[in-house]
Amino acid sequence: MTERRDFLRYAAFAGGALALRTAEAGRMAERLSGATDFKPAPKPLDILILGGTGLTGPYQVRYALARGHTVTVFNRGRRNDRLPPGVTELIGDRNLHQTDALRGKRWDVVIDNPVSLPFWVRDAAQVLKDNTNQYVFISTISVYDTKRPVTIDESSPLLEYTAGDPLAVTQEQFVKDVENLYGPLKTASEREALKWFGSRTTIIRPTLIVGPGDGSFRFTYWPYRIAKGGEILAPGDGSDVVQLIDARDLAEWTIRVVENSVFGTFNAAGPRSPLTMAEQVYGIRAAFDGNRDVKFTWVSAEFLAKQKVSPWGDMPTWIPRSDPDSSGEHVSIARALAAGLTFRPLATTAIDALEWFNAAPEQARAQMIKAAGIDPAREAAVLSAWHASQKNG
Repeated sequence: MTERRDFLRYAAFAGGALALRTAEAGRMAERLSGATDFKPAPKPLDILILGGTGLTGPYQVRYALARGHTVTVFNRGRRNDRLPPGVTELIGDRNLHQTDALRGKRWDVVIDNPVSLPFWVRDAAQVLKDNTNQYVFISTISVYDTKRPVTIDESSPLLEYTAGDPLAVTQEQFVKDVENLYGPLKTASEREALKWFGSRTTIIRPTLIVGPGDGSFRFTYWPYRIAKGGEILAPGDGSDVVQLIDARDLAEWTIRVVENSVFGTFNAAGPRSPLTMAEQVYGIRAAFDGNRDVKFTWVSAEFLAKQKVSPWGDMPTWIPRSDPDSSGEHVSIARALAAGLTFRPLATTAIDALEWFNAAPEQARAQMIKAAGIDPAREAAVLSAWHASQKNG
């Protein structure tokens, strides 16, 4: 949902993590993969992953290889040093309609990770529609029309692209108006997948994807800030619901989905039970050191709004119930749970995310810090103003 809002902000700083996207980062990702089941799969599959080098792709690749599958990746070849040995690499650029490397080949499963534009799905589908048994499209919960007061499940109303043919939207148009186009174009991409692959389609709609490898800093801000200690600005009253998913949980479940030939549409959000902001930050604190000198000061959403402290940007993972882009509902994950989605403990995600961040080059860390979270000086000023208001009030 709020991914639409921070997409540009994240994109502007994503390049800051490029220094991490090296063979060294790949080795750290392998060490932190923490896969829970390395037993051979019941039947080895020949899997094509479109992308494969972003946040979830390397974990998909490692888990699939560990389970005995054969893996091919198709991408521009710019970050394949993140991948382990044993992966077949095909080079192309979907934004330039370059899909020739996919022709004349067949795979049991295609997993499509990086799609932002519907024509990317169409171009790949024209080549692959008769050459795979299953097509998995990684979408987003940002497809939901959250301004409507409905319970959010897989049948909830979706955002629609209404400005013409979505297949005609270019990368340049998308970047210029990403806040308004992100959700509707993901919806259109889902429809394009269903058009070409029909009942062979699996659509996975993740929430905020976090953990080691996440250069957006959207979740890692909290373990980073808590590890520093002191008085910490905390948003709201602590009762607002947080949903996120560890990249490794998403990646491993996606591989198990294809192993079991699971089709249909699924929300992928965690944890299993509702998590509040208070439970998130206190849980992270306990993961590091329950005796650490930390004090959370909860500041009302109304006061933060007056101070221009933004949800999701300055206060990552926070969506206040009063947010006009949020229905206030918890996204249902009942279907995904029934299909075998599992979750690591929050503490594991927090510890591993911070370890990955701390191992990054200094320049990359500095740029990630700019991507999300409130500046220390501004945090202190807001806390001071809050305390003054409480004293005077």
